[in-house]
Amino acid sequence: MSYHHGDLRAAVLDASFELLATAGLAKFSVAAVARRLGVSSAAPYRHFPDRAHLLSAVSAVAARDLRAEILADPEEGLLAVAGAYVRYVIRTGAGFQVIFAAELYPVPDDERREQTRALVSTLLERAPGPSHTEALRQVEATVAVAQGYVTLYTEGFFNSGSVPVADLAARAVEAARALTQPGRTSEGTG
Repeated sequence: MSYHHGDLRAAVLDASFELLATAGLAKFSVAAVARRLGVSSAAPYRHFPDRAHLLSAVSAVAARDLRAEILADPEEGLLAVAGAYVRYVIRTGAGFQVIFAAELYPVPDDERREQTRALVSTLLERAPGPSHTEALRQVEATVAVAQGYVTLYTEGFFNSGSVPVADLAARAVEAARALTQPGRTSEGTG
């Protein structure tokens, strides 16, 4: 990706997602984003004072977009969370390790906080638990399963992408179904 005069802020955010998808959070830096865009290493600093502020903006976009994918998923409840999470994170590299990165807590960013709150509310609304604590545990288990499939995929457990992302998302949905609806299969029998 190279940048040709226009909306540098948007281009930096797009390149940030590309970098996360290919290199991961550990190799994420403002300089790497600038290289990806073919701009000077100083250019992104016109919009983001440092790595944390850039990552905070990415986090806000990721939380917003992940929430939208969950809401648009045809599955119900936490099953939608499992499938949408796998598809979104494999495509963008921006899972909860980015959305809820501990280094972002001190960064004053109302947009990020608003988007992450909306995402968490959506997750909890989809959990069938009889109490807040149980709903939270169901969300944690579902996300853990989905993140597990993402990690297996990105770390090469599946032979060179031999499992299509759609199939991987379906596997995460089935695992979430087993967690949230014990005794039920995708055919609805037990």
